Amino acid sequence: MEFTFPKDFLWGAATSSHQVEGNNTNNDWWQWEQRIPLEMRSGLACDEWNRFEEDFKLAQTLGLTAYRFSLEWSRIEPSPGQFDNSALDHYRDMVLSLRSKGIEPIVTLNHFTIPLWLAGQGGWLSDKSPEFFAQYVHKATEALGNDVHYWITLNEPAVYTYKSYIVGQWPPGEKSAIKAFKIAQNLAKAHVLAYGKIKEVYTQKGWKKPMVGIAQQVLIFEPSSDRSLWDRISAGLRDWMINHLFVQALTRRKTGTLDFIGLNYYMRQYVRNRGFLSANIFGEEHVLENPSVRKNSLGWEIFPQGLHALIKAFSKYKLPILISENGICTNDDAQRSEFIVEHLTAVALAIKEGVPVIGYLYWSLLDNYEWADGFAPRFGLIEVDYKTQGRKVRDSAKKFEGIIRSGRIRF
Repeated sequence: MEFTFPKDFLWGAATSSHQVEGNNTNNDWWQWEQRIPLEMRSGLACDEWNRFEEDFKLAQTLGLTAYRFSLEWSRIEPSPGQFDNSALDHYRDMVLSLRSKGIEPIVTLNHFTIPLWLAGQGGWLSDKSPEFFAQYVHKATEALGNDVHYWITLNEPAVYTYKSYIVGQWPPGEKSAIKAFKIAQNLAKAHVLAYGKIKEVYTQKGWKKPMVGIAQQVLIFEPSSDRSLWDRISAGLRDWMINHLFVQALTRRKTGTLDFIGLNYYMRQYVRNRGFLSANIFGEEHVLENPSVRKNSLGWEIFPQGLHALIKAFSKYKLPILISENGICTNDDAQRSEFIVEHLTAVALAIKEGVPVIGYLYWSLLDNYEWADGFAPRFGLIEVDYKTQGRKVRDSAKKFEGIIRSGRIRF
């Protein structure tokens, strides 16, 4: 069977500022990195701050029609209430560069990192943080909005909350369920305020109405044993808490504060619960020893059917869906090609079944700095030599290009 994607389907790739720009010295992640080995620090990253034109030309040669990138808040507002117009001009140059190449800019306003001045006031724990965020968003929208249609306010709020305030793997390294609950509340408030600011600016300027959403990490959660009631309960609770809770909070409101939902999908996770005496009702991740299961270089299971299932599950919100991240880290580029084809097949099936999926963004355009895992994981359509900053288009990118240019996929 052959499927033809809609003519206006967004074919793209994604990055984030701290992972590719380099020398983001004024945010909490840079400060956090100073305690880890030098080779694990972001440093110059991909030097995209200086090389974006080169990278956008490569994206254009691959036929990409969309590119998701994030603004670095700490560059735009290095001190509270003090905005750097040169940084805003730089991001405007990026937007205009993309437009000149026929590539739709999809702008993320916060991709995990926050300015040091905000971190010093408690970060997202601060009662003032939603207002601070809204002020920054207002400034960025005024500067870029005339040429931006798609905005993502927050990237993976549930992941940020979990990594930074439950398991303490990311800055500020807290382990507190109470603080995590407050963080989630403040992030939701920040989104709502930002949504209002973006719409307000567009109305005042007389610009075409924008599309504003979030990028939500989603996983397939399955019980380690179908025979275990507790495993099934924990898997269901994780699905609700991690995949749906934040979205539900934003779609329950009478007016609604989402115009689309971005889904970041990578893997399936098995969940085990040791019974009612366990202190953790959400269970624990359980890695099944199955040699036939395909995995990426970080050990994440490759499960393309899960993307179809999650698109269908999120269709209940009756909003357009953007696959805002989907990718694989691997040193086997043939595996990357296979991954792209299989996951695009899952998207095609969902569209065929009537779900309004508006685009697919591969993660990532470039190999990049992968947070606590450093530079070892290779996600890119484009290989980066971190010693020379040389770029090399991978064969998997050409495979993706072939699908983009034909607009069709066979399954």
